[in-house]
Amino acid sequence: MRLAFSTLGCPGWSLEQVATAVRTYGYEGVELRLLDGEIIPPDLDPTARARIRQALAGIPIVALGTSCRFNAPSRAERQASAETARQYLALARDLGAPAIRVFGGQPPAGVDLATVAGWVAESLARLAPEAERLGVRVLLETHDAFSAGETVGRVLRQVDSPWVGALWDIRHPFRTGEPVAATLAALEGFIHHVHVGDGRRRPDGGWETTLLGEGEVPVREMLRALASRGYQGYLSVEWEKKWHPEIPEPEVALPQHARVLRAYLQEITPPAGRPASAPAGRSAPGAPFSAGGGSPASNDGSASGASPKV
Repeated sequence: MRLAFSTLGCPGWSLEQVATAVRTYGYEGVELRLLDGEIIPPDLDPTARARIRQALAGIPIVALGTSCRFNAPSRAERQASAETARQYLALARDLGAPAIRVFGGQPPAGVDLATVAGWVAESLARLAPEAERLGVRVLLETHDAFSAGETVGRVLRQVDSPWVGALWDIRHPFRTGEPVAATLAALEGFIHHVHVGDGRRRPDGGWETTLLGEGEVPVREMLRALASRGYQGYLSVEWEKKWHPEIPEPEVALPQHARVLRAYLQEITPPAGRPASAPAGRSAPGAPFSAGGGSPASNDGSASGASPKV
């Protein structure tokens, strides 16, 4: 497993600062969510694209974070969101990112989750051919009403495309009370990217973001479970500084996350000659980004890491 971080965690940094942090803190890639402190638009202009390529030369762009959701009751609105996702797919291809992240969203008033899940599955199925054509995956995150792996897994089984998969944000299924084993069973064969973070419940029932290892999320257990299934993709630190300016600065949080994650990974690394492997008959989650299944995408305009799972 390799380490990356999302630019959501450093809204005040320039691209050059991002690149320096990747190298200085020991990360191996970056997930693009913000540019100059703002969400990257789907129609990013050629000058900004060139800036990204130049500043991040030699650093893999491991995913492109979007805000696309498919929970609107209006079919026209869902189609508009899908069109935005298509633009992001093209942008990801241009920047060399192997995947984009999308959300299911929350059910509108008076609409049940099963209905919204159907809308999400329909939208993702419509995106699948374009994702395949461009060689860029669409990844549905465990987030919002789709926080449970069981919910995301049901949607993905309806879509049934190797170009549509899951992004496991390890915090949200845990917050719903879903056991780690249940999450991974529900998402077996679908996980192609992982968001890492920690936090703890407040007395009022809310959630407080913490540095890694200082909260309640069983991160070590989760990484061990991923390793046992042969996951070889990225662990992307999502430090939500953009949305929570009160939390520690990225100069504190990002090196701390890298240190703790490396320590955890050293603990779970199997002895030489005994690599972790996926269950027989199934492809390893994240295998397309492994050394044996295609190299990670680099920002040279090719999404070489986006081969479908087999």
